[in-house]
Amino acid sequence: MQQSHGIGYQEYSQKLENRLAVERRREQEYQQSQMMLSEVDRMIHR
Repeated sequence: MQQSHGIGYQEYSQKLENRLAVERRREQEYQQSQMMLSEVDRMIHR
């Protein structure tokens, strides 16, 4: 948690504001990875 998001688990679990920020970043990273995968898939199946 600390290395990935720059916040320790204790701080993550104690403050809702921190949890929401981490979850927003996770969602953005997930969306970016899905876009990259679809791009690669499209390039492979031309």
